Amino acid sequence: MKVFNKTKGLRVLGSAARAETFETRLLGLIPRTCLGAEEGLWLEPCAMIHMCFMRFAIDAVFVDRENRVLRVIENLRPWRFSPWVAGARGVLELPSGRCAGRVEEGDELEFTP
Repeated sequence: MKVFNKTKGLRVLGSAARAETFETRLLGLIPRTCLGAEEGLWLEPCAMIHMCFMRFAIDAVFVDRENRVLRVIENLRPWRFSPWVAGARGVLELPSGRCAGRVEEGDELEFTP
């Protein structure tokens, strides 16, 4: 799916995969060695993530049911845990540095196929 920041009028990602089952959410990006600049992963439902066994840092964007950004964690490194983000329905995982200038707390995102 594509991700667009409606607030800023910017494309965030051109290709985000979906992780909707327990197994795909648990594994997330662990099998990957990197993400391309336009790649990401949408985990739903999800209000907290772990970076155990990850090989690279990411930016994590926690979103509520209205697609409003609740929290942005930039450069979340391997072997770290995010905080629990109250009200989050899901999290968008992006390449580290991708959020800079593109996504901030309070922005509204749009997800399209």
